[in-house]
Amino acid sequence: MKLSFYKYQAAGNDFVCFDNRAGDVNLTTDQIGRLCDRRFGVGADGVIYVERDANYDFYVRYFNADGTQSLCGNGSRSAVDLAAHLKLVAGKTIFNAYDGPHEATVISPGLIRMQIHDVKHVERKGDDYFMNTGSPHNVRFVTGLPQYPVFEEGRKIRYSPLYNPTGTNANFVELLPDNTIAFRIYERGVEEETLSSGTGATACALAASFVGYHSPVRVQSRGGQLEVEFKRRQDGTFYDIYVTGPAKMVFQGSLEL
Repeated sequence: MKLSFYKYQAAGNDFVCFDNRAGDVNLTTDQIGRLCDRRFGVGADGVIYVERDANYDFYVRYFNADGTQSLCGNGSRSAVDLAAHLKLVAGKTIFNAYDGPHEATVISPGLIRMQIHDVKHVERKGDDYFMNTGSPHNVRFVTGLPQYPVFEEGRKIRYSPLYNPTGTNANFVELLPDNTIAFRIYERGVEEETLSSGTGATACALAASFVGYHSPVRVQSRGGQLEVEFKRRQDGTFYDIYVTGPAKMVFQGSLEL
């Protein structure tokens, strides 16, 4: 079977995207893994289907490289840009996803602002913070981020008994001047360090508000810069959360399965 696809990158996270409005793309876990393989496949952090939805403009179905599903912030912004390319939306949209509906705005071609659901619970895990911004994230503040052993320490956190049985993403954050932070992330489902994460950047920015940073927080990843806006309640929960950043179509292609 020959399938057409779109390759996207958003702040360094990359995705193989399908226009699946006809419902004819139904990859197996093994096929998703082979497609994401950087030596034997197209190469990606995950796979995205843009599908029909009865109540919203479209549905974003995201698969990690291991076939598990979750919300992906950078992937969802890529899907919004693809939906604009397919003429499904122009300007503002409301789409449905793994964790429910999201608002998004195409600020300009390749620059997308996306709403993240309210964060109603933030936990302290020792010196770390834990919250769910559509996907679960542990946030740890560190110094010397460029040299930090993200893979080794991230894997320990991802598989920590604290997060059994589903695990968590592990973020490492360094505080910078001018209301800016830098972060690196070990991603659950990819099982590697990736260059960015939209939901991870959001969790890091929210955690930074507990140490004096304010909205909007500029978030630097190894793949590019994002900006996170939010409002914080007195009880330490968050609402009106938005993440803005790039999403770029890299190429179009076709593949045989």
